[in-house]
Amino acid sequence: MKLDKPVTGGPCWTELGTSDLAAAKRFYEGLFGWRAETDPRGEAGGYSIAHLGDAAVAALTPLYQEGQPVAWNVSFAVPDADAAATQVTDAGGTVLVGPMDVFDVGRFAVAVDPTGAVFQLWQARSFPGAGLLSAPGALGWVELLTRAPERAVEFYTTVFGWSVNASEHYTQWGIEGADFGGMVTMDDKFPHEVPAHWLPYFAVEDVDTTAADATEAGGAILMEPTSVPDGPRIAVLRDPQGAVFGVYRAADEK
Repeated sequence: MKLDKPVTGGPCWTELGTSDLAAAKRFYEGLFGWRAETDPRGEAGGYSIAHLGDAAVAALTPLYQEGQPVAWNVSFAVPDADAAATQVTDAGGTVLVGPMDVFDVGRFAVAVDPTGAVFQLWQARSFPGAGLLSAPGALGWVELLTRAPERAVEFYTTVFGWSVNASEHYTQWGIEGADFGGMVTMDDKFPHEVPAHWLPYFAVEDVDTTAADATEAGGAILMEPTSVPDGPRIAVLRDPQGAVFGVYRAADEK
């Protein structure tokens, strides 16, 4: 079972903070068929929502702070952002921004887990998050890369109540009977300067074609298309501005 809509505790949204918003729009519109619309209000700061048909699937934004990395960020749905922020700090994490209201659409906070990975909390009001999940061009999987997996399990199960399905090679996160993400232990193959982070994966019709299209559009392949035994075909890509993301096609999608 996979998530097809946001649920409490699960991933509900993903945002790209980029150094070149116009170029990022062109890249992802070409890669995934998105239609990006920028909020015209000055106080929105250039926040742009990408759509597939009528469904909102992701956001692209300028960098709002000096030193902010070009990166994708993942948001998790919570019923009460203030209460969730308290749970984050009680469990050993840190709240970096908020909680604060976003117009009338919701309330959010930015936090970092005890292993150094940044994530966001989203309390929906008029905007629940992604209108489409686990469909081509939409978010379908999120992966935590960390150097302290045991501490990460302790933290996220405490804050969100996730189930943990651990095997010898991979740990999967789940909620309400659906696995929605996983965890990779960062070993010596990862440069020391790369921090722990959450990596979004977008569903695609063809991983190999998408990877080739990304390179032709000025991006790069960080992990070549690979078929996971009894699992999906995946690749990890980098956009022209440096943001890293994954793409996948589930094994049961023929």
